[in-house]
Amino acid sequence: MSKDYVHGYSEEESNRLLDQANTLADLLHSGTTYPAGSKVLEAGCGVGAQTIRLVKSSPEAKITSIDISEDSIMQAKELIKQNGFSNVEFQRADLLNLPFEDETFDHIFVCFVLEHLKDPIAALESLRRVLKKGGSITVIEGDHGSCYFYPETEESVKAWKCLIECQTGLDCNPMIGREIYPLLKNSGFENVQVSPKIVYVDASKPDLVEGFNKRTIIAMVEGVKEQAISSGMMDAESWKKGIEDLYKTTEHDGVFFYNFFKGTAVRD
Repeated sequence: MSKDYVHGYSEEESNRLLDQANTLADLLHSGTTYPAGSKVLEAGCGVGAQTIRLVKSSPEAKITSIDISEDSIMQAKELIKQNGFSNVEFQRADLLNLPFEDETFDHIFVCFVLEHLKDPIAALESLRRVLKKGGSITVIEGDHGSCYFYPETEESVKAWKCLIECQTGLDCNPMIGREIYPLLKNSGFENVQVSPKIVYVDASKPDLVEGFNKRTIIAMVEGVKEQAISSGMMDAESWKKGIEDLYKTTEHDGVFFYNFFKGTAVRD
């Protein structure tokens, strides 16, 4: 598993992840519930932004949440504690070297993780090993190549492309959403089903303008500022204009479109 995370582990990034999870909860988590007593593995829990959604929708399931970052796990533990849930066990672990016996879990949940891995198929094969026969896996990823917005300027498009290039430069895949189906098939899962989860935002949806455009998407682009400028992708002046132009998508005539993908499959 790559230890390089394009967005970093700052407090700002932690807040962005929580804002993203809150804003997109209904869209991404609808239909994802696990029965009482079932053993669920959340692979790559980060700061717990998605964990809190899992425990709220499946309060009687037994959830094990793992991550490579000890600092992130500490934040996730605190978040769950603050919300009064006790059905989660946290553990530091590497997706490619899982410390669990074969066929340990009834279900596996993976959200916004595969895009950061150099070898997502190896990770999925590792997860398949610890999934019981007949058990399910749910995978959710974004696709930065699916982004369209208005108004659009040369600088705003370049700023968005910097995000893609920074992540690609770490041998990761910011457009992995479109690949969920083949990834699950090629790692041995059966009954693969993938559906797009579309986010369309205009001024008639102020909650999404604030929670998605500003706090999720533009905040994510702003997070690669130092990498983009230091590597020469953009100069400081052009970057500043690019971000200002992206914020124009949040004004009265602005529009933003983005596609997430949600896949489910089972172990035969």
